[in-house]
Amino acid sequence: MPLPCGQLPRPPLPTWQHGGVTAATHSSLFPQVPESADAVLDGLDPEQREVALALHGPVCVLAGAGTGKTRAITHRIAYGVRAGILQPTSVLAVTFTNRAAGEMRGRLRQLGAAGVQARTFHSAALRQLQYFWPKAVGGELPRLVERKVQLVAEAAARCRIRLDRNELRDVTSEIEWAKVTQTVPADYPAVVAKTQRDAPRDTAEISQIYAMYEQLKRDRSVIDFEDVLLLTVAILQDRHDIADHVRRQYQHFVVDEYQDVSPLQQRLLDLWLGDRDNLCVVGDASQTIYSFTGATPEHLLNFRTRHPNATVVKLVRDYRSTPQVVHLANGLLGQARGRAAEHRLELVSQREKGPEPAYTEYGDEPAEAEGTARRIRDLIAAGVPAGEIAVLYRVNSQSEVYEQALSDAGVPYQLRGAERFFERAEVREAGVALRGAARAGGNDSLLDDAEGLPSQVRAVLSTKGWTTDPPAGSGAMRDRWESLAALVRLAEDFEQAKPGATLSDLVAELDERAAAQHAPAVQGVTLASLHSAKGLEWDAVFLVGLTEGMMPITYARTDEQIEEERRLLYVGVTRARFHLSLSWSLSRSPGSRGGRRPSRFLNGPRPGSTGLGGRGTGGGGGVERPAVTKRRRRGPALCRVCGKTLTDAGEMKLMRCEECPSDMDEALYERLRDWRADRAKEIGQPAYCVFTDKTLMAIAEAVPGSAGELAGISGVGVRKMDRFGAAVLAICAGEDPVEGLGGDDGEV
Repeated sequence: MPLPCGQLPRPPLPTWQHGGVTAATHSSLFPQVPESADAVLDGLDPEQREVALALHGPVCVLAGAGTGKTRAITHRIAYGVRAGILQPTSVLAVTFTNRAAGEMRGRLRQLGAAGVQARTFHSAALRQLQYFWPKAVGGELPRLVERKVQLVAEAAARCRIRLDRNELRDVTSEIEWAKVTQTVPADYPAVVAKTQRDAPRDTAEISQIYAMYEQLKRDRSVIDFEDVLLLTVAILQDRHDIADHVRRQYQHFVVDEYQDVSPLQQRLLDLWLGDRDNLCVVGDASQTIYSFTGATPEHLLNFRTRHPNATVVKLVRDYRSTPQVVHLANGLLGQARGRAAEHRLELVSQREKGPEPAYTEYGDEPAEAEGTARRIRDLIAAGVPAGEIAVLYRVNSQSEVYEQALSDAGVPYQLRGAERFFERAEVREAGVALRGAARAGGNDSLLDDAEGLPSQVRAVLSTKGWTTDPPAGSGAMRDRWESLAALVRLAEDFEQAKPGATLSDLVAELDERAAAQHAPAVQGVTLASLHSAKGLEWDAVFLVGLTEGMMPITYARTDEQIEEERRLLYVGVTRARFHLSLSWSLSRSPGSRGGRRPSRFLNGPRPGSTGLGGRGTGGGGGVERPAVTKRRRRGPALCRVCGKTLTDAGEMKLMRCEECPSDMDEALYERLRDWRADRAKEIGQPAYCVFTDKTLMAIAEAVPGSAGELAGISGVGVRKMDRFGAAVLAICAGEDPVEGLGGDDGEV
């Protein structure tokens, strides 16, 4: 039977036969070291045990999301060490992040297999390069340039090519991609054309900068991060004595996340191995989402061709997600095309049933954000910790509307892998430019031909990188454009809500929004892009903005790019353990024409839709459309002073136009602010999570004398009424504040 909303399943019993295999996330922090080699195998399911016992020859582990791949390979290494089959110092396990390598080392220590080397490709190569450089080349290893951006900037300047900061980041990324794919400067334009890669600018210019960058490094005797791999490969190729030394040291290799290996990393791995085949690789082609960095699943897909005698084990028992989440994940991949799709894994959930994934269609983006925030608030009230909830989106510029919605709902949040919207460099720069233009007014020549607020904003932001059409491809230039485009859209919405608004009005609005979102960081709901969510998991996941043009992203044009976008959504779905929500909006802003369509990837899995074969594959339930119903019931908000219809959110909170006279009780407003500060400190949340400034102003203007009057003020709501209502009413009555009507925990 499905569990009640917010309630998590009971912990399973300790052996696999009794359901004891769990995700590593839920394991004990201080487990006992197994007493024997056989004890290392306890708790493994049959397929994981098969991996652990396959200690000789090539081994390929195809491991789906949530199937315990790290558990399988660490127990494999530990069993081999504890059984005396593997010497700890002869094993090299490589992965892609320092965090993953550290986690692997920690697990191996807990299993009694200390001494095994678990490193990233780069750290393993750097260690070898430092050791063998004096013998192979002589002298000291050249200095490692940790940040190559400055050197790329100098190379561009010498080529008389101007790059702004974001172009500089993108060109630097292109040079990194070229090096890991073993593309030399002269071949770069042809390779880009052949692979249909979206270059950030003219390929001939990038080739020129790339060549000059390499020349500057040689002149100054410095190397970069990619050179560490290239030079290690060169030494192992040219010096057979050094290659033999490395091969005597390391005789068994394990590679995690093998679908993300680049051609250069594969070349290094081949040189480490020599003519031996004691190699275990682990990966899932359906989770290849970093091809823009040079990662390719081809090495994983070709493993059995290169090693015909390989032992192949498939891990498909999903211990992370409910059957409902797994059903959707399988449905997404069921429509995939291409070589990776031919090797997809059909996951089988090992968890009890949970709620069906929720599909929700909203009228516009603010309604989608507000609806998401409400659902999150309900989950938290039902007992799901805020830290176990995530909102995932395709690009970082989507975060702003969710930051605002969660702030308004009093829900703490944290951003992963991105700066808060108003802290991004391009947004700060845009704010300075807009403020300067507002001060200059008619004296700013930029605004000579600009009529209306949106036109003025576009004119100002065009000096900061905004253009009518977005730049090609992804990367820093695209991220910067998306942020500036979000400001342009905000100006359009602001002008629609407040006809005749000036640049000064917009700047004031931006300042107010920034102030509300610069609150101290708190442990709360995670806001993250789908790419930065890889490797993580939460009890509840909200996948938002799932419209054509965003998922798949508009610059994904080739079949391969479209399929990578599908895999990205698959990764997002498989981050959810229990609750999963998918949503989209029909238009960008309230009142706009709803011409958007939900993502093509939802055709089939979404209830009521049909897939490529014309047959629905979704589970029970249907698509909710809460925003439309809600807005039809609600009449227009009217100014209580002049009677004008209100459309601005801040004015609607005050129930009056900004320009209409205020009868606010200043002393009451200050008492409310003091109380709010104390209350926020007590509950450990930012002040705006209690009440926003606009809501306090509305209270100080209305001076409610009853619970009904207070509840009628926009921004109070049932939950805040229960929690803070009694205290606010007491302050309004000139009395000392008391606790909320129901207290913090519902106690009287």
